[in-house]
Amino acid sequence: MSLSTHEADLFESTRGRLEAIAYRLLGSAADAEDAVQDVFLRWQAADRDYVETPVAWLTKALTNLCLNQLTSARARRETYVGQWLPEPVFAGDRMLGPADTVEQRESVSIAMLTLMERLSAKERVVYVLRSAFGYAHNEIAEMLDITESNCQQIYRRAKQHLAVDRARVEVDEVAARKIVEEFLAAAVSGRTETLISLLTDDAISIGDGGAFIRTLSRPLIGALRVARFLSLAVKPTDTKRNMLGGSPAMFAAVANGGPALVMVVGDRVVGIVCLEMTSDGIAAIHGQANPEKLERATRRWATYGHGAPLIESW
Repeated sequence: MSLSTHEADLFESTRGRLEAIAYRLLGSAADAEDAVQDVFLRWQAADRDYVETPVAWLTKALTNLCLNQLTSARARRETYVGQWLPEPVFAGDRMLGPADTVEQRESVSIAMLTLMERLSAKERVVYVLRSAFGYAHNEIAEMLDITESNCQQIYRRAKQHLAVDRARVEVDEVAARKIVEEFLAAAVSGRTETLISLLTDDAISIGDGGAFIRTLSRPLIGALRVARFLSLAVKPTDTKRNMLGGSPAMFAAVANGGPALVMVVGDRVVGIVCLEMTSDGIAAIHGQANPEKLERATRRWATYGHGAPLIESW
């Protein structure tokens, strides 16, 4: 069934919110875009005369699609090469969705998106819809075809799984650049003790290169181990340059609400290192180098308001 102008406009006015929900659920901007496009096709094929509340219908359709994808994604990640990390998204991207509350901003951080991988598919849906988008338990229950009391239990269980000891420090563009400058300067200095002073004692480093870029096979934990690894990782070699496709320029940016070091070759983003800041220092370093997870970042980079590079050619 063809869409009327009103029905098409209604969907487009909802697309951004649907993408933001899907991104939090799937941890992938590319998968989120695909899921929302699938919802559009379902909306186009639906008997819309019987849809009383279009936005609720669209959200439920998206939720069911994401539930199925989350289930199949777990199977795919069992064969994923190396560590799996979410796809980073630059500040200002509508994929990040609402950012009015601490909960909303926290729910889209790389650390939280990674942590949410430990939730069941249903727990993740309930947590995201409730904490990030403010849906009432009865609304979520109707989407998932469960009771309201069951929805409340699932939400409490999800919050328990996601409980963290330290609050993340929020930063603006200026603070992010200063943090990244200090981090990069310490890493390239070759002085391990300088880098250690920026890290928390239990700092963790995780890298995701997929099947394309060699990264850490498992997380490194502890300031000393992380600092030693980073000091070696930032030393340029021909092998590393060839792997990245050239000598990258390095920039400071904000991704998923936190400071990020961005590596760019030509007009292509080849790596994003997201830093999780707490009051005690840098608690986590998430390095994304899988080119399949940097396509949206590359598209956005041309219009992202980045400043001058911290390093022009690595």
